[in-house]
Amino acid sequence: MSRGASLARVGLAYLAAFGVATAWLVAGPDSRWLWLDGLVADVLATLVVFGASRVHRNSSFYDAYWSVLPPYLALYWWLAADVALGDPRAWLVLGVIVLWAVRLTANWVRSFPGLHHEDWRYPLVRQRAGRFELLADLVGIHLVPTLQVFLGLVPAYVVLTRPGPGLRWLDAVALAAGVGAVLLALVADAQMRRFVRDRAPGEVMVRGLWAWSRHPNYFGEIGFWWSLTLFGIAASPTDWWWLPVGGVAMVAMFLGASIPMMERRSLERRPSYQEVVDRVPVLVPRPPRKVRSA
Repeated sequence: MSRGASLARVGLAYLAAFGVATAWLVAGPDSRWLWLDGLVADVLATLVVFGASRVHRNSSFYDAYWSVLPPYLALYWWLAADVALGDPRAWLVLGVIVLWAVRLTANWVRSFPGLHHEDWRYPLVRQRAGRFELLADLVGIHLVPTLQVFLGLVPAYVVLTRPGPGLRWLDAVALAAGVGAVLLALVADAQMRRFVRDRAPGEVMVRGLWAWSRHPNYFGEIGFWWSLTLFGIAASPTDWWWLPVGGVAMVAMFLGASIPMMERRSLERRPSYQEVVDRVPVLVPRPPRKVRSA
């Protein structure tokens, strides 16, 4: 299947998914909580994407759902609450979310080779699950990331559904963190694309941002979610103690799952990567260590 046809199929699956979600939000039973309505719609849309993944035997159908869902859900909360339409903080949050979503989705489209390719991690998850591979596909590859993103959006929900105080200094910090995180990830992705295009066999990436962090793109991703946390705390300071739940969940996912899997694969394919591990920090950028000569 060509790349264009593959993108069309993914696009149709997402149209169906968001059509089901919208139908639920418009015609389904209303709960007392907008967050719960949004969560049910999110899960229903995820199930549609999961169905497309199974039909095509390719769980990479889910990949772009991570970035296209947040603007949809944020916009629903904003319009349904009808209390923050003139709130400048709400506009800032929506702007940062859209900027992040456009960047991440465009990067996925640019790097997507077609449905003949599947993210290498997904077959590994299914193989490890054995006879429970369908459950691992549904829960581990589809539903868990959906819930992860939903948790990350909780601070945005607070901003978009509750009238909060006027803008304060923390909003400026949140805006700078969100825009800076998106730009950092944008630069990191561009540097990696150039490296992949021009690299020699067995060469490892130690250029640009990647000389200061082994995963600068993930650092930018985490930074975006924490910017939403800061916006949420600015909108509701008394909730500071629980609003970081989404940011903490993102850090746990990247440090506990995504990065270890990437590191193991890099070491298996390129043993020279160990020298990078010894010198370059795993996530937070800083100057690389100097390796002492024996």
